[in-house]
Amino acid sequence: MLIEEVKSTFTDVAKKLTGYKKRDFIAKATEDYFRGSVRKGETVMDWNRKSIELGIHECRTGKICVNNYRARGRRKSEENLPNLEADIRSIVDEDSQADLKMRSIYCYTKITARGVREALM
Repeated sequence: MLIEEVKSTFTDVAKKLTGYKKRDFIAKATEDYFRGSVRKGETVMDWNRKSIELGIHECRTGKICVNNYRARGRRKSEENLPNLEADIRSIVDEDSQADLKMRSIYCYTKITARGVREALM
């Protein structure tokens, strides 16, 4: 197949590229050196099979697939529960007190899970 120097060069280039440029490179390398066999590209070069398939698809169609990383992951609690802050304040405000030495403007509360559960009932 490929000598180790060429494999290390390909691997180094693939690590330095990102997104559609990386997929384009690994798709072209797979087409040229592995006759378009996605599995050979995966086993010999240790590239992700789905990335190779997507890269080949992008080369064939000419359309670039955009990664939507911002839509992934967990949303903030404030977005899922818009009344969360007001609910917490209503539970905690009556038991909170100022710093005894008056070194900060924050109020402190000693609260337990049992206290929160009782306040909610």
